Amino acid sequence: MKKTGLRKIDHIRLAIEKPVESETDPGFKDVRLIHVGLPEMDLNDVDMSTTFLGRRLKAPLIIEPITGGVSEAAEINRNLAEAAEEAEVAIGVGSQRAALEDEDVAETYTVVREVASSVPVLANIGCPQLLSDEAEEHVKKVVDMLKADALMIHLNPLQEAIQPEGETCFRGVLRRMAEIVKTLPVPVIVKETGSGISREVAGSLKSIGVSIIDVAGLGGTNWAAVEHYRALEARNLQKARLGQSFRDWGIPTVASLLEVLSIPGIQVIASGGVRTGIDVAKAIALGAELAGLARPLLKPAVESGEAVKKALMTVVEELKVSMFLTGSPNIKALKRAPLIITGETYEWVKQRGIMLGERSGENL
Repeated sequence: MKKTGLRKIDHIRLAIEKPVESETDPGFKDVRLIHVGLPEMDLNDVDMSTTFLGRRLKAPLIIEPITGGVSEAAEINRNLAEAAEEAEVAIGVGSQRAALEDEDVAETYTVVREVASSVPVLANIGCPQLLSDEAEEHVKKVVDMLKADALMIHLNPLQEAIQPEGETCFRGVLRRMAEIVKTLPVPVIVKETGSGISREVAGSLKSIGVSIIDVAGLGGTNWAAVEHYRALEARNLQKARLGQSFRDWGIPTVASLLEVLSIPGIQVIASGGVRTGIDVAKAIALGAELAGLARPLLKPAVESGEAVKKALMTVVEELKVSMFLTGSPNIKALKRAPLIITGETYEWVKQRGIMLGERSGENL
């Protein structure tokens, strides 16, 4: 088995077995939606549907990239795809680097499009692959592999810095991204992997034509923690120490969402510690287009597609009730729902000079 595949097995196992959730709150506790005691609507009439990448979704949700590239991932991805198709939500796959190294594992990714034929499916590649001489070929290959609606380029400098076999050269990535954005026939989505995206990085991405960003902020699965445990098992004490030291490094999800939203013209996906439909409602009310979940669906995905769907539908029902209790009959109305921001998130945006009124052109 290739090294990438072995690493993916470690990631799946550790994400299930070890306490790899961030110890930093993603910030949703600092956001309060204003309760409407007289919603003047029927709960059954709430319409959660939206459009993303030209496809209709029943709810503004995406199953975030989780895995692929090893035999164990095939069934996980099948179960995730089955749930995505039935729930009518978007889905991404894990980094397709493994399939670039070994075509025999491509089916662990292609199963997603085979099963989820009507919803947006997102291909996924990392920055090191963009710096390769075969970058253009690689990008085309991963998109074609899934007949993908968009390409996700993931940013993971923290993970690469801690990972024993990490690739830490990010010099020239923005320039290569710019070339891909211009030539690729599908949209490019740039996503972090648990440390968030700042206003400055969002501005740089917009300058090269990126119009969709997944903040993947601090507060959910913590890849410094995952690599900490991998390093411990490999008895690499220096890397294990690094993983522990940087466990709380990053921009909390809600703060990152507001940072990126302060740059006009960017659609934002909120992920990183999204755990309930109430979190989803808060993210949409703040200005996100979609909210994403990963680790909460991993354990169900090991079990069955039905288990994933059950977990998803719980989130969907929580979102529906949240919309009812804010008097929001549809997603457009939810984006206008009044809310209050307090605590550390308020202090963050104040010190960063982010005007809260920039949220979707509304006043908070």
